[in-house]
Amino acid sequence: MLKKLFSHPLTRRLDIDAPRCTELRSSVIQNKAFLRQIYINWYKSLIMLLPPGEGPVLELGSGSGFLKDFIPNLLTSDIFQIKGIDFVLDGQRLPFKDTSLQGIVMVDVLHHIHDVTSFLAEAARCIKPGGLIVMVEPWVTRWSALVYRYLHHEPYHPETKKWDFAEGGPLSQANLALPWLIFARDRKELERRFPKLRIQQVTLHSPFCYLLSGGVSLRSLLPGCLFETCRQIENMLMPWMGSLAMFATIALVRVK
Repeated sequence: MLKKLFSHPLTRRLDIDAPRCTELRSSVIQNKAFLRQIYINWYKSLIMLLPPGEGPVLELGSGSGFLKDFIPNLLTSDIFQIKGIDFVLDGQRLPFKDTSLQGIVMVDVLHHIHDVTSFLAEAARCIKPGGLIVMVEPWVTRWSALVYRYLHHEPYHPETKKWDFAEGGPLSQANLALPWLIFARDRKELERRFPKLRIQQVTLHSPFCYLLSGGVSLRSLLPGCLFETCRQIENMLMPWMGSLAMFATIALVRVK
């Protein structure tokens, strides 16, 4: 009943795996002032991590976002045809030459890639030495575990021993715990499998703001004018992010 009451009218009753749902979610982000500010804040954090120099930067899962407003020469992409994107592609099979990309950027995408080993291998192949994979992804903490297990619509399996999961709908199939599995619990395994990729940064953040925004599926609980206040409160909670964070900003550098 609560989900029905607070669900956003634009995407209510739509198939989450349909391209139309992704296009409507773009309108949701643009029109929800609080949520839009979250994305702007995330985008700025990712841009600061990208290495200087020339070379194309690829965004995976661009469909509902607006990162190109901040990186004009960004190569945008999605798994299916969406208005305004440059490439329709699968992150597990990237159509780029070896060492041809300066970086790869993604927001809430990695945990939807069912064969993440193939993606990491492709990313390591395509990125130049010194280039980066930067992302914002869900993260496992005591607080987020409660939210993701009981309030979120996407699958959450922190107990799984594997990184991959059954192939299915591009958005409905996922594991919200996947980034934590790879970059925290199984970090040594990552280093063993992908010696050309090194974790440069994992910054935990956003314990409450995204939840209060309603995300792309629910109505916002707060107006946009309160975003800065909420962000400042979250910054004061930084010492406790290991228990409170719902998201992480992650940077992987491609070494020589």
